[in-house]
Formats: sequence, C-alpha cells, structure tokens
Amino acid sequence: MGTITPMEQTSKAKKEIKMPAKKSNNSSKAVSGAGMDRKVTRKQNPLKKWSGIAVLAAAIFYLGYQFITSPSGRSLSVDQNRIVVSTVTSGTFEDFIPVRGRVTPAKTVYLDAIEGGRVERILVEDGSDLTSGDLIVELSNASLQLNVLGNEARVAEQLNNMRSIELSLEQNRLQHKRNLVDIDYQIKMLTRQLEREQQLVNTGSVAQTKFDDTRDTLQWYKNRLTITLESQASDTRMQSEQLQFLKETSKRLEGNLEISRKNLENMNVRAPVNGKLSGFNVEVGQSIGRGERLGQIDTPNDYKLTANIDEFYLGRVDLGQKAQFDDYQLVISKIYPQVQNGQFEVDFKFIGEQPSNIRRGQTIQTKLTLGDETKALLIPNGAFFQDTGGNWIFVVTADQSQAVKRTVRLGRRNSRFIEVLDGLEEGEQVVTSPYSSYQDMERLNLSN
Repeated sequence: MGTITPMEQTSKAKKEIKMPAKKSNNSSKAVSGAGMDRKVTRKQNPLKKWSGIAVLAAAIFYLGYQFITSPSGRSLSVDQNRIVVSTVTSGTFEDFIPVRGRVTPAKTVYLDAIEGGRVERILVEDGSDLTSGDLIVELSNASLQLNVLGNEARVAEQLNNMRSIELSLEQNRLQHKRNLVDIDYQIKMLTRQLEREQQLVNTGSVAQTKFDDTRDTLQWYKNRLTITLESQASDTRMQSEQLQFLKETSKRLEGNLEISRKNLENMNVRAPVNGKLSGFNVEVGQSIGRGERLGQIDTPNDYKLTANIDEFYLGRVDLGQKAQFDDYQLVISKIYPQVQNGQFEVDFKFIGEQPSNIRRGQTIQTKLTLGDETKALLIPNGAFFQDTGGNWIFVVTADQSQAVKRTVRLGRRNSRFIEVLDGLEEGEQVVTSPYSSYQDMERLNLSN
C-alpha cells in the first residue's frame, strides 16, 4: 500500500466527521413527528365533473353558432323611429315624371326700331290690345329725312339719264328705218330708169356711158341696202339688250327709292299683328337707337308651356309625347338642344281647348307620360336612391331587429314608385329614407 499523505488524512478525517452529523439530523426529524404524517386523497363526484364539461361545450357551441349566423361587416344601431320602412308591393307602374311648366304666349312678335330717332308721340300704353296696323309711337330723325331726300334726287337724276338713253336708242332705230325707206325708193327708181335706158340704148337714143352709170348707181344702192340691213339687225339686237338692262336698272333704282321712303315711314312704328302689347316702356323725348327693342306683341288667349327637365331623361323625351294638366291634354312641340345647369328646355302646346284661367308667367304642374303602364313590383320612391344609385338597399329581417344590405336591380321610377327588376320579393320591407349616415355599413341594428 502507498504512503498516505497529510492532505489525504485530513480529507478522510472530515468525511468521518460529516457522516455522524447526517445521522444526527435524521434522528432530529423523527423526534419532530414528521414520520407520522400521511397524504389524504380527495375523492371527486363524477356527476359534477361531467356537468361542467357539458356547460362549457354548450357555451362554445352557442358562440360558434352566433359567429356563423350573424352577418359580417360593420354595423350600426339605429332608432327605428328615425328611419322610413316601406313594403314591397305588386301593382301597376305608371311611367311618368312631374314637370312644372311656365305659361308663355304661343306666338310672340318683337317690336324693334328699324331706324333710330327721337320719340315724338306715344299713342298707346303697355298692355293695350292692338290690331294690325295700329300706330304705336312716332319717331323723328332729321338726318334720315335729309338722306332720303338726297336719295330721291340721285335716283331721279339717274332715271332721267335712263330715259335719255332710251330716247336716243329709239331715235337711232327710226333713223335706220328712214334710211331703208330712202334706199328702197332709190332702188325702185333706178330699176325703172335702167329698164327704159336699156331699150333706148338698143335704138341708139341713149349713150352707153349713161346706161352704165345708171346701172352702177343701182348696184351701189343695192350694196348699201345690204349693209344697212346688217347694221340695223346688229343695232336692233344691241338696243334690245341695252333696253332690257336699262329697264332692270330703272326698277332697281325705283326699288331703292321705295326702300328709302319706307325707312322714313318706319319712323312711325305700327303693330304688325293682332295681339297684346307688353314690355313697352318709352317716354316722349327719349332717343331710340337703331335695332333697339321697344316691346313685344303676344297673341291673345293662346298659350304654351315652357318647362325645364332633368338631363337624366334626355334620351326618353321626344316630340309628340303627351302630358296632362287637370283635364287638359298637352303635347311636346319643341325640344331645345342646349343643356344648361343639368336641364334642357321643352315647349308644350295644348291639344284642343285651353284653360281660361291661366295667365302669362303662371307656373303649372303637369304629368309627362314617358311609357305605357305595366305590372311590376314596386317600392316607394325615397331619398335612398340618390345615395345608392339604385344598386343596393337595406332589407329588414323577419324579426324586425335588423336591416341587412342587399344588392338589387331597380328600373324605371316616377314621383311615387320605383320599379323593382331583381333582388326583392313581394311583402319584404326595405328602408327608403336617406342613407347618408350609414352608406359604409353592412347592417343596421334596429331599436325602439
């Protein structure tokens, strides 16, 4: 065996000392009574255990069912008294729109000053009933009067020149006729003389030279006759054309003179048609410019309606469509092509009898028919249509607790109803009040 070092002896001594100490500790526990304690096992009731599990499973099932059956998306609680709920019904859809028209005269003639001037005399008042040709107002214009007088003098001078030219042409024509008469006479005389001299030449009583002179003179007159006839034909043709031109020129000059005189007469403004004068507001001494409007004349007791219709109906409104006002029938007579401020203008004329109690400027509510009556599902026309464009609507559930968003297809509409094409059934209830506060919601929780 090896030699035990001092350090190993010291370590062994320590181990020997510790072992008794551990035994001393165990003996201490035994003295405190720890060895007498025992574990008590608690017994559980099986019925109570399974009851708890069943309750927990029922709660989980209920929450899952509510999660599955409840609509998804955002919701909002709404007081049921603050919305309008309507029922989907089946009935007859009348395709019409209400149109408010303004009563205007069926025909209006405007009074404009053809020539400007100073008001000298007023013979009628605004609102007077006029007959065609009645004098309304007299104007004066010294400059126009002098201008007309100058035109008359110039036209008269030109007409005199035309007459002088016509006279000269006529004299020239007569001169040609005189020349032809003289030449024809000379030819006849020379022809007789030549026949006599021919006999005398044969007997030797007349010299041959004289006979030749007579024959040459006769030939000269015959040639002159030919030239004169050609000249007369040419002059006649040219004179005829020139006379025609002169006559046309004379007519134009006389027409110009007549227009000048008529302009002077237009200083006296007269009624062009029968009717009632309106918009007439001039005073004596007032200066009126050329083309300035003096007033207008409306046909008496003959009216039409002028109305503005929303551009949404531009493609559905056409000439000949009928409208109704009380028991009176109207028809569209004119559609103006311009669209202003989202509206276009149309004119209605009465068919047959007109109301006797309407006045110019009065507004009348009419019903314009756009199509035939048809059977359809209907919902009341409400403000919701402007918010949804007719693409969806809130439908109230059977228990009246919620209103769920649903996609629908709506058709024509009038002032009372909207035609339902798809998405709703008869008897269902829908919300027709404005949707501006809950356009982004998927359902409404209704409460009293």
